[in-house]
Amino acid sequence: MALATHPIAVHAADVAPRATPSNYPEPFASRMAGRSKRALGAVFGLSNFGVNLTELAPGAVSALRHAHTAQDEFVYVLQGHPVLRTDAGDTPLSPGMCAGFRAGGEAHQLLNPTAEPVLYLEIGDRSAGDTVHYPDDDLQALLVEGRWVFAHKDGRAY
Repeated sequence: MALATHPIAVHAADVAPRATPSNYPEPFASRMAGRSKRALGAVFGLSNFGVNLTELAPGAVSALRHAHTAQDEFVYVLQGHPVLRTDAGDTPLSPGMCAGFRAGGEAHQLLNPTAEPVLYLEIGDRSAGDTVHYPDDDLQALLVEGRWVFAHKDGRAY
């Protein structure tokens, strides 16, 4: 079996943004307007973890506030001044700051309340059987064979 050919290195800004802004079902997907992700890890064929270069326009959010049961996540701010919202409240961030979220930890999201774009790296593993809880929304997600399956909190499918 031949291995796929991947580049050795790329300029991150040259990687095309994802075609769809969100995997969430409506009415949640439209709340991701103003978020753009460049799947850097996919360019190199990485399969154990993902790396995204994410941009938040003014007023945009990174995701619904969420917590993973099996996946760890990490963010590193490159540009702008996002606010990290967790169960503990809001924490202002600036370039050079980073935050990590271990599996089973606090629900979190980034917001851009400023008039300038925010740019950050997000890194997360792809643990099989991961479940995501969204404390502020009627939504839950389960990672099944590499794809997210969304349902209401009572188990009804979207």
